[in-house]
Amino acid sequence: MSPDHAFVCGNPALDLAATLRARRTLRCETLVSPERLDAWYLGAGIVDGLSPGCRETDVEQAVRVREAVYALVTARLRGERYDDEALAVVNGAAARPSASPQLTASGRWTEATPAEALAAVARHAVELLGGTEAALLKECGDPECTRVYPDRSRGARRQWCGMEPCGNRVKAAAYRARRKGAPATAAG
Repeated sequence: MSPDHAFVCGNPALDLAATLRARRTLRCETLVSPERLDAWYLGAGIVDGLSPGCRETDVEQAVRVREAVYALVTARLRGERYDDEALAVVNGAAARPSASPQLTASGRWTEATPAEALAAVARHAVELLGGTEAALLKECGDPECTRVYPDRSRGARRQWCGMEPCGNRVKAAAYRARRKGAPATAAG
């Protein structure tokens, strides 16, 4: 798996949770350095143009929030009670000052410190899990993928986090299996 960031989950908090990919098998970490966290904040649209200047401690804090978000999302999917420590981590990050977009002559512009950028992501988690979209959460149907997304599709029929990362692979594996007369697997 590539260390490149993907933004297919439909919410920055879910995309942050997906920065540890294939949690059940390969466990591919994408937040491997402060520069990768800076790139994630830029790619997620949390900041514009300038990187927040993350340090190793910021990566550690982002990973801590990421794991707390994933624990809360997983509990929601399973209909379980939220873990108190995960709640404290996300709420603590969300309570800090957040990135503030500014309107400029050329459009929106957001600069942030690493803590402000992480606070913005944590607030996305609070809004998602505390709002109506929490009922729409689904995990990707690819057995190798652990991304979660709100299924906003008509009839709630979406099966994958995205066609590019998972849907095409699952469909191709199913096609190959049908051609061989064997059972379909995503890894094929």
